[in-house]
Amino acid sequence: MPDDLRISGALTIPAQEIVVRVSRSSGPGGQHANVTASRVEVAFDVRASATLSAAQRARLLERVGPVVRAVAQDARSQARNRELALQRLAARIAAGLHVPRSRTPTRPTKASKRRRVEAKARRGEIKRGRSRPSQDD
Repeated sequence: MPDDLRISGALTIPAQEIVVRVSRSSGPGGQHANVTASRVEVAFDVRASATLSAAQRARLLERVGPVVRAVAQDARSQARNRELALQRLAARIAAGLHVPRSRTPTRPTKASKRRRVEAKARRGEIKRGRSRPSQDD
């Protein structure tokens, strides 16, 4: 069984709440891939977790669903794939729990307003310069 999974400084998921399944890896690899169970899939049941607070559970359910899964079959060894799968699971859970900072509304500066108006005036002058000369002469 894996060690506890650290998501952030404040959240660590106990190993009992993580389900680990191993199976044979797909793709090429010859005899080694055909006989070893090196593919690792880890799953975390959000609804059944006793570790998460109500707010965390609601946020994860809304953003990633009732079960968070991660699969690794990149490496040749099962141990390395287990590490990779747990890292990916932690990253998915952390991304699901991430609360983006709210934007602080700002106002344009006087200088930026002035530059905008001057640019508009220059552009208008360029367009007026394209018109046909008048026949008043």
